Amino acid sequence: MTPGVRPLIAGNWKMHGTLREAAALAEAVRAGAVAEALPADLLVCPPFLHVQVLAAAMLGQPVAVGAQDCHAAAKGAHTGDIAAAMLRDVGATHVILGHSERRADHGETDAVVRAKTVAALAAGLVPVVCVGETEAERLAGQAEQVVSRQLADSLPDGFAGIVAYEPVWAIGTGRTPTEGDIAAIHGTIRAALATRFGAAGAGTRILYGGSMKPGNARAILALPNVDGGLVGGASLVAADFLAIARAAG
Repeated sequence: MTPGVRPLIAGNWKMHGTLREAAALAEAVRAGAVAEALPADLLVCPPFLHVQVLAAAMLGQPVAVGAQDCHAAAKGAHTGDIAAAMLRDVGATHVILGHSERRADHGETDAVVRAKTVAALAAGLVPVVCVGETEAERLAGQAEQVVSRQLADSLPDGFAGIVAYEPVWAIGTGRTPTEGDIAAIHGTIRAALATRFGAAGAGTRILYGGSMKPGNARAILALPNVDGGLVGGASLVAADFLAIARAAG
């Protein structure tokens, strides 16, 4: 953890769940958060279709609602896309940007992620910008170099948001880097943020993502500069998601 920074446990629900299932999951997370004083803030990011309903249901509750992507343009002829202002208008407070699945499935470059981040900030959303190396890049000893480049090219000047480190090879595989590897990359990210953004960068939340689950959350969340988690599969089970949040204490 970073001293003075309250941890955030964010759930990336990806392309899972009907509206009924999403509402039930969000309600279970909300009930758990209300029932006990958790040591972390909570954020859930459902598919686009469910953002408005869940944001309305969670209004005034200890669970924020975000989206999984946005377009860089404020409006226009972009079939199938969603503008950041539209998300803010229906109650979203955060948006995940540059996730490795977006980079891989849709060919998103650092420049695209940077433009989307600018749009999110302009609309009043908190961007959660993802960075992370592939297994080939790690095996080649390039992990820190890759992450540093992604940070430099994906974050705009004046960045005020969250960074998530997600080693691509650990997402959804059940595999995780060693605690030493995680601490090293988070240290690299913190140094880069502090150098570029000063005091704001020194206090920026840095989340870890990549097969975080109840069994390994406490050890990972105790590492320096790990200020929470961007959780995938385990966020689809309310009990597991809440257990990860408890582990932040």
